[in-house]
Amino acid sequence: MTIRLYDTSARQIRDFSPLKPGCVSIYLCGATVQAAPHIGHIRSGLNFDIMRRWFAYRGYDVTFIRNVTDIDDKIIQKSADQNRPWWSIGYENERAFNAGYDALGCLPPTYEPRATGHVPEMIEMMRGLIERGHAYAAEGNVYFDVRSFPDYLSLSHQDIDELRQPSGEGETGKRDPRDFALWKATKPGEPDWETPWGRGRPGWHLECSAMAHKYLGEAFDVHGGGLDLVFPHHENEIAQAKAYGDEFARYWVHNAWVTMAGEKMSKSLGNSVLVSEMVQRWKPIVLRYYLGTPHYRSMIEYSEAALDEASAAFGRITGFLTRVCEKAGTTIEPAPEVPLAFAEAMDDDLGVPQALSVIHTTVRQGNSALAADDKETAIARAAEVRVMLGVLGLDPLDAQWVGDAEEGEDLHGAVDSLVRLVLQQREAARARKDWATADGIRDQLQQSGLVIEDGPDGPRWTLGQR
Repeated sequence: MTIRLYDTSARQIRDFSPLKPGCVSIYLCGATVQAAPHIGHIRSGLNFDIMRRWFAYRGYDVTFIRNVTDIDDKIIQKSADQNRPWWSIGYENERAFNAGYDALGCLPPTYEPRATGHVPEMIEMMRGLIERGHAYAAEGNVYFDVRSFPDYLSLSHQDIDELRQPSGEGETGKRDPRDFALWKATKPGEPDWETPWGRGRPGWHLECSAMAHKYLGEAFDVHGGGLDLVFPHHENEIAQAKAYGDEFARYWVHNAWVTMAGEKMSKSLGNSVLVSEMVQRWKPIVLRYYLGTPHYRSMIEYSEAALDEASAAFGRITGFLTRVCEKAGTTIEPAPEVPLAFAEAMDDDLGVPQALSVIHTTVRQGNSALAADDKETAIARAAEVRVMLGVLGLDPLDAQWVGDAEEGEDLHGAVDSLVRLVLQQREAARARKDWATADGIRDQLQQSGLVIEDGPDGPRWTLGQR
């Protein structure tokens, strides 16, 4: 058994070999809490939740760090615009992010550090970089000297002579326009902290290098984040950490975006779809299926039609499990191991689409067994489906999703009585060969959001996934 991951730095899939046998350390760039999350934000957390679950299934002890950037230019600007404390904006949106992660079934991180809680670690790192000749203070700012680090741009593979480093307001005193800020000099009305080089606030890139060092040490296994972070954020993290003396991350893994009309989903572009709104319209487990089942390196083009397709596909899986449990008269327990084909797909750079194909094939086999009244085989296939779904965080019978199933249980009983009366009318119409009336009843029920299935034991109904 060898897990293989696409390493952005190497530009190829590599065999995964942990620093410490039996253990995996992961650092994920988490939320910048300047606004409530859209589904593009949550996709990253969800993709790395699946990675974490697969490592755990394979027997690794996983340490998973997901940070919170609770101070940046946009938070400060919103604080001024809304006449609110910067920390209240950050905390409000941090809670919204955590609500989104929880709603979509992401496991909580081992630690979730906030940037502003680690200023002493940042000061220590800046001091070390200045002493080693990799950073310098100027007009209250502290900058990293990119020319001092020969391996700069080894992740994004750019040419330093053609580089245009993003620069913020007030970043004065640079020796080279490509140098980037580790620390930003204080400005009137902005939050600031005391340092040996003057009061100010952290630069974005320094925060993650300092927090990764604190919680994972000088070297760790996997650094993750969205594809948009490769440059400048992750490139600058590498420069800071390695110039400081850390080995830093051994594998760099990046997830692709959720797009709308071909554009990256972004609040600044006005094309974002908030998680809080989506969970009111779709079952959270369906949203997890929609966002988590494409390959993590593939773009997802958002559309209502795609969500409808995801809902229908997941409905076929849940419908199968429901029928088998009814046939068995009890809840089917997950199998002890996933099928070999599923494991091979997941080992190969977290090949969730191929793994999902194994799930759907197993569902079809189970449905054939049900049709043949082969109860034993149907139960075996359902047990395999449950263990595979569990690895993906998608098992509808798992305790984390039971609340969804139990919500409105009393209403379900009342609806069941009414629907059964209507289905009896449909059966009577079919008995007298009045097919038009029978089909009309079925169509009306389906327009109401009910799915009607005819089986050997008579018709049964389920709610659609919306």
